[in-house]
Amino acid sequence: MIKKENLPECPVATTLTLLSSKWKLLIVRNLLVRPWRFNELKASLEGISQKVLTESLKSMEADGLIIRKEIKMFPPMIVEYSLSPLGETLAPILQSMQDWGRKYKAQFE
Repeated sequence: MIKKENLPECPVATTLTLLSSKWKLLIVRNLLVRPWRFNELKASLEGISQKVLTESLKSMEADGLIIRKEIKMFPPMIVEYSLSPLGETLAPILQSMQDWGRKYKAQFE
């Protein structure tokens, strides 16, 4: 978790610090729909390595953006990830990004 004293003064920079990679934004995009298991996330994020996904999820959990839930089933233990209430507040940001991306792409049609 990033300590308060290490956060930038600028609120935009703070947001960028917490969502510092395209993978984190895409993880949030997926988790806005429903909880996902690790392997489902990996399969849906073309090009992400297991290491990067693991590191991203751990970082996002430490920052309070996602919740990691262990579902004890024998023999395998299943881990499911969902957005925390704080993580859910990112929905309008991603919606704005989606809207802007559509408008940008539409100019080439």
